[in-house]
Amino acid sequence: MKAPDYTAADYVSAMQALLPRGRVWPRDGDAVQTRVLSGLAPTYARQTARANYLLIDAFPSTTYELLPEWESTLGLPDPCAGVSPTITQRRNQVVARFTNIGGASIPYFIGFAANLGYTISITQFAPARAGQSRVGQPLCGPDWAFAYQINAPVNTIVRSRVGASTVGEPLAAWGNAVLECEIRAVMPAHTIPIFSYS
Repeated sequence: MKAPDYTAADYVSAMQALLPRGRVWPRDGDAVQTRVLSGLAPTYARQTARANYLLIDAFPSTTYELLPEWESTLGLPDPCAGVSPTITQRRNQVVARFTNIGGASIPYFIGFAANLGYTISITQFAPARAGQSRVGQPLCGPDWAFAYQINAPVNTIVRSRVGASTVGEPLAAWGNAVLECEIRAVMPAHTIPIFSYS
């Protein structure tokens, strides 16, 4: 369902419809009363547009003006994003933190990284065991049961988009600092993440 999008002409028409009937309440386009209402109507049209925009801005994935409030609520910005992250990077971090329900499974980490804007895969390791390991497999010690390798591209590029980016932002940003920092923040304390970029 779309929010109502009333124009200044709609408000003039509505205000005229509320006026009493009679010769002293003209509805002609050149009447003084119509011109006064036409002067007031743009204010109401702007307020309607702002209220409709608030419906868009209230959600983390489409926010712009309320982005600082979302960040403040979720403990952002933090050192993960660097000194001047783009709006898209900031928004991705807000969405990832807001939708994070916790977990320790591979699908959880892949989904969390996707919310941050990264495409990853995860490789699990297991300790070597007699009778289970095969020739050619690495001889991993017991600590490898707690290690996992996060495979990601060398550079994940976040490109600016019309309608989502602002003036002064770079046309593209890249790097994996946010991925590493956020994964380390949500990983279980006993696990050892290994980041592999290719």
